[in-house]
Amino acid sequence: MSASISPAISPAISPARDRELVITRVLDAPRELVFKAWTDAEHIAQWWGPKDFTVPFSRMNAEPGGEYRVCIRSGEGSDYWIRGVFREVVEPERLVFTWAWEDDDAKPGHETLVTLTFESVDDRTLMTFRQAVFESVADRDDHEGGWTECFVRLESYLAETHTTDND
Repeated sequence: MSASISPAISPAISPARDRELVITRVLDAPRELVFKAWTDAEHIAQWWGPKDFTVPFSRMNAEPGGEYRVCIRSGEGSDYWIRGVFREVVEPERLVFTWAWEDDDAKPGHETLVTLTFESVDDRTLMTFRQAVFESVADRDDHEGGWTECFVRLESYLAETHTTDND
């Protein structure tokens, strides 16, 4: 008599939905400005990266098939390079692009897909950010911390920019 073995999910290989990151924010700026903050290299340089990071290099070609490449620098001076390709650009409603960290030889690693939607809510913007599929839940959680810090910086930057634009 043989025992029945039911398939189990390895802790290292979780279902895709567990390896998807979704963050929603209401930003105090019009969606046209929020969209531009995501697609213009000069804007990116002001907020992209966790707390205490700078952006010494950013190149954006925000059109379908266009590429981007960004370097974020930690407070300790370590550089981290990111690259990807824009798949969808529907101004000012939606962005879809690939995301991959580069290794020391400038070769991209595991690629995820980022999807952003921007919805007008009065003079504010409801931004929904999705990134998937991560290699692991731990990778997803690491990105959640980094993106959360980025979005705090984005909120501050938009507040300054929106106020300046309205003066």
